Amino acid sequence: MITTAGREENFNYRLWRYDGAPGELIPLLQSAQDHFGYVPRKAINYIAGVTGVPESEVYGVITFYSQFRLQPMGKYVIRACDGTACHVSGSRMIIDTIEDELGIEVGGTTEDGIFTLNTVACIGCCSLAPVIMINDETHGQLTPASVRKLLRELRRREKAAGQKAAAG
Repeated sequence: MITTAGREENFNYRLWRYDGAPGELIPLLQSAQDHFGYVPRKAINYIAGVTGVPESEVYGVITFYSQFRLQPMGKYVIRACDGTACHVSGSRMIIDTIEDELGIEVGGTTEDGIFTLNTVACIGCCSLAPVIMINDETHGQLTPASVRKLLRELRRREKAAGQKAAAG
């Protein structure tokens, strides 16, 4: 894994090396996202200034490509499968349950920065449908009740970790 200093150096190096060649906008945005975890407003402004591309066009590229994010991701990134097997097994109900439990919509992050919810076309665990992944952990054969239980347990762990950190 690249350290933060390494990511910053890479981002600054890319900006410093920019020579006006067409096609550099996306690599610059990728470098900014690698560094910050998303593409913040200050990076958009900086990249626009260096490249001479208007901020509105930079923003247009970011919103066109799904690889770019304008908001930081949560500690737990939930990927809810909505592929065929999951869809026919009730993935919409699972997604609705997650949205209701966390108070966010697909693509959103909770205010406390703990959870981000995204959908994916297929996780590849069709026999476990409906399926979600939370970071690198797969959870299958879900029901609304089991999803609520899982999310509440993660919340409890985070609260306990926060209290432990504050005490010690």
